Parts: sequence; C-alpha cells; structure tokens
Amino acid sequence: MPGIVGLITKKPREWAEPQLARMVEALRHESFYVTGTWINESLGVYVGWVARQNSFSEEMPLRNERGDVTLVFSGEDYREPNTARRLKEQGHACQEAGPSYLVHLYEEDSDFLKNLNGRFQGLVADSRRGTATLFNDRFGLQRIYYHEPAGPDGAFYFSAEAKAILAVRPELRSADPQGLGEYVACGCVLENRTLFRDVHALPPGSAWIFRSGALEKKAAYFEPREWEEQEPLNSDSYYQHLRDSFTTALPHYFNGKERIGVSLTGGLDTRIIMAWRKATPGSLPCYTFGSMYRENQDVYLARRVAEICGQPYQVVTDDERCLSRFPHYAERTLYLTDGCVDISRSVDLWNNEMARQIAPVRMVGTFGSEIIQKSVMFKAVLPSPEPFSQGMFAEISRAVESYRSLLRGNRTSLVAFTQPATYHFGVLMLEQTQLTLRSPYLDNEIVRTVFRAPKVEQGEDVRMRLIEEGSTALAHLRTDRGLGHYNAVAKAMKRAYLEFTFKAEYAYDYGMPQWIAKIDHTFAPLHLERLWMGRHKLFHFRWWYRTILAKYVEEILLDPRSLARPYVNRNGVEAVVRGHIKGNRNYTTEIHRLLSLEMLHRLFVDA
Repeated sequence: MPGIVGLITKKPREWAEPQLARMVEALRHESFYVTGTWINESLGVYVGWVARQNSFSEEMPLRNERGDVTLVFSGEDYREPNTARRLKEQGHACQEAGPSYLVHLYEEDSDFLKNLNGRFQGLVADSRRGTATLFNDRFGLQRIYYHEPAGPDGAFYFSAEAKAILAVRPELRSADPQGLGEYVACGCVLENRTLFRDVHALPPGSAWIFRSGALEKKAAYFEPREWEEQEPLNSDSYYQHLRDSFTTALPHYFNGKERIGVSLTGGLDTRIIMAWRKATPGSLPCYTFGSMYRENQDVYLARRVAEICGQPYQVVTDDERCLSRFPHYAERTLYLTDGCVDISRSVDLWNNEMARQIAPVRMVGTFGSEIIQKSVMFKAVLPSPEPFSQGMFAEISRAVESYRSLLRGNRTSLVAFTQPATYHFGVLMLEQTQLTLRSPYLDNEIVRTVFRAPKVEQGEDVRMRLIEEGSTALAHLRTDRGLGHYNAVAKAMKRAYLEFTFKAEYAYDYGMPQWIAKIDHTFAPLHLERLWMGRHKLFHFRWWYRTILAKYVEEILLDPRSLARPYVNRNGVEAVVRGHIKGNRNYTTEIHRLLSLEMLHRLFVDA
C-alpha cells in the first residue's frame, strides 16, 4: 500500500541511507507508483514515500517558505476546498490544488493533527524545535508498523508495510504466537500487535516525538473519550445533526483531479451517497462486483440505482480468468498485505485491478452501517481443533477471550476506532495497492455526531430517512435484504424470501454445519449448490476448494513443508483436506486460515 517508510537514528548517514533505499524499494509494487526520499542528518531523520501517480500525496515532501519545516504526508485530507486559496491570499506559497497547504496549516494551527480529516500517515520535521513527529489518523486505517530499538543507540524503524522493516532487519522474521492465534480466531490481530514478533502497529491517533535521532515521547493527539463524553441528543436533533454533517461533508469526498467511480451495492450506504450527490447525468461512472454464476441482488439493485440517477453502469465479474490465476493472486494478496487478510480475499485484488481501469478513485459505502448502526463486522470463532497443534489451539482460545473483552467497552468506540484499525485495515490495505478508497462515513464530523446518538436504538430509520429526504425514487427501491417502502404484505414476503436465499447461500458458501455437509454429500449428484450460488455473494470457496481449487489446496497444505509447521497437527490437516475435497465435511474457514498461515511463512518467515 502506498505510504511512508524510514528510520530515525543517531547512526551516520553512510549506514542509514542504504537502509532507507532498501525499505523504499520493498514498497514499490506497481509500475504506476512514484517514490522519493528526504534526509535530515541533524534530526536523524531518513524518510521515504511511495505514492500512486496523480494521487493527492504524490508530490512530496512539502516545505514551508523558510525551509525549516518539512512534511511527508501519505493519504488524503478532506476539508473545505478554499483552504489553500485562503492561505495563498495570506502570503503562503502554496498551490490551490493538492496538499501543499498542509505544511502551512501546521505552522498556523496548534491543533493541526486533530483537525486533519481523513485517513493518513506522515512525518513532520521541524528544525526550529529540533523535533520530528510521526503520526497517523485517529482511526488507525493508514497503519504505521514500527520496530523500537532495545538500546538508546539503535535505529527506530517505521513503515506503511511490515515487509520494509523485515527487509533490513531479517532477525525479525519470526511469527508471533499470540498474533497467529488472533488471526485464526478473528481474521485479524488485536491491540496493536502484528503477526511478527517485535514489530508493532502505532496506536490510532498517535503523535510520537523524536529529538536528535531518538524517541522522546509517545504522545496521542486524540483520545476516544473526547467524543464519548458528549451529551446525547434526542431523536430529531440527532437526525438533523447527522444529515447536516453528512451533506456538508459529502462534496469534499468528490474533490480532486482524479476520476471517481462509485462502487454500488444493493444496500443502503452507497444509496445514501447517490441520493445526496445528485451528480449531473452521465458524469459519475458506477459499477458493482458481480458473481460469475448469475446476476446477484447487488447487481440487480445497483443497476436500478444508476438508472434512477442517470449514471453509466457496468459489472465487474470475478470470472474464470481470476480463478485460473488463483495461485498468483493468493500469493500476491498475502504479500501485499503482510498477511493481514486471509487467502479468501484474493478475488478482491482482481476486482480492484479491474476497478482501477474504470476510475483511479473508488467511492464506497464502507463504514456506513458500521458507524451509524454500530455494527460489529467481525467476530471470534473457534475453528475445528483437528488441524492445529495443542499450543496453537490454546492461543486461538486465548484470542476468543481477548475479543470478548473488546466487546465490553464502548460500542461506538469499538466500531469507530478498534474495528477499522484491526479488521477493516487489511482489506483496505489490499484495495489501496490499486486505487484510492474514499468513504464519507469516517468523516470527523459524522463520527463525532454518531457519538451523540440517542440511547434508544434508531434501527434502520435514520438511513432510510436520509435516502428518502435525498431522493424519493431511491427510497422506494428495496434493498438486497428486502428493506424498503412498499406494500407491507409484499415487503414481508419478499424479505422472508431474500433472507432464506441469503442464508442458504451462506451455508453453501462456507457456513454449512458438518451434519448438513454429510446430507448434502449424499445428494451431490443433484448439484443443489447451483440453486443458491451467486444470488447474493461473490465468493464460493466451499465449492471452489472441492472442485476448481482442489489441486491447489492439496499441493500447498499436503506439502511436507506445510505439514512440518509447529502450529499444525499433521494428521489433522490431512483429514481436513481429504474430508473437504470429498465433500462430506465442511472445513472452508479452516482451509482459509491454513493456506494463509502457510503462505505467510513462505513469504516472510522462511524468506
């Protein structure tokens, strides 16, 4: 993922500069990336960056007129577009387009970091104060990995990707058992840990200060309690505040010089965006990721949304070309994300490669239901113990308890700050290797407002009200799960049918209990899965692992190297693979994790 990378050290330039070059090169994944470096020996700062061509943060570093403040910034900042013009009128040498205004805001605004609005990471070197400050966004979505030296004379390493640190510190190529357990149970690593021993993630909202090449203070510019302690609003006031913050923020996410495409679904979150964007007909390309088996609910409804709004529309399909190259996409997905997603997200890489050809910026509804509805999108699940060693399964069980402790905290903070930084980060990291992701739902003012929601649950009413007030036509179109304003009897029947097909496809995708798997195997000649696949979902790994990808699963998991890993039970792995491919058992989730762990070791530990 494009981002910053580097080290802060007291050691001489002759030693540090080659390290920086190797770290930058470790992040150069695509031909459309641009890179650069900046060095300040007196501060001990060696920083580099990788950015997509033509993106917001392409032109680095940013410097003030006197040259005593330098800012390296990766990500985007969503604010009033006249900010740069105002600063220019005040005599600052900044362009009206692009990020050059940021370094001047740093000089003027004592709350510069707190007032940044977006997903970002950066380093500001201030020669006047003799400091360098390493920072990230308050949601932790532009993750910064770091390795802290054991002694005062070592180098502090930081990077948008862990692999850059591993490239210059090979002794860190060791998997962390607790991180692995959380990865298997939750699909992500919790509490600012990572999959690698002694490599950590900077906490969200950090501003760590360095002086003379050494870490001076681990500070935070934002704490969730600042928003948790706000007074709640009544229902009407809350809706008005939420509507006003959303409609004010939304135009800022459509600024910039790059073409924007809207990734539509059949749900409410992208529909709210379309209801209030009111783009000129034909000006806003829209698309949906579709299934290779049939036109799913997302495609059917998204096409209707685009038609109502008068926008061009197309479907991006994860077809046989993607599955025929699955080994390539699987390895690349695990490599690009440092193992932060499991192998089932490989098709996402293909989809976003295709989406980049439509537009380099992808507008999504991600975080909408999570923030407004306070939806927790990940959970901890104990897998079958068969394929794992006793020690590994103990770590997995421990991870389940860690997850449960998270649920006991403030739910809004969980979905706004913990969930993005742990669960959402991996998929976002993968997608942003190809394009820029934008979503208005993590706008500062929107999230701040949601912390003032009434204590009485609002249900779907808030989102439906937003759509209806923005576009009556869109409000009368049902969703993929049957929500909408139409005849009550028809609504109940349609929703029941859609819920049934959704759950049936979930079972045939990967959620089928073992006892049903045995029954389904008995009726295998009838190919019952064809009745359900592709109605709602894009990925069908339970079926693919039995058929198209069966050879790949066997080649990877039954390889002697894989069976010798300390975290697996050899006989259990063999039983899982044979049982799933035969079809009388369902181990889809276990195979996801086992394949991912093996690829993680081959790419980062064995290397």
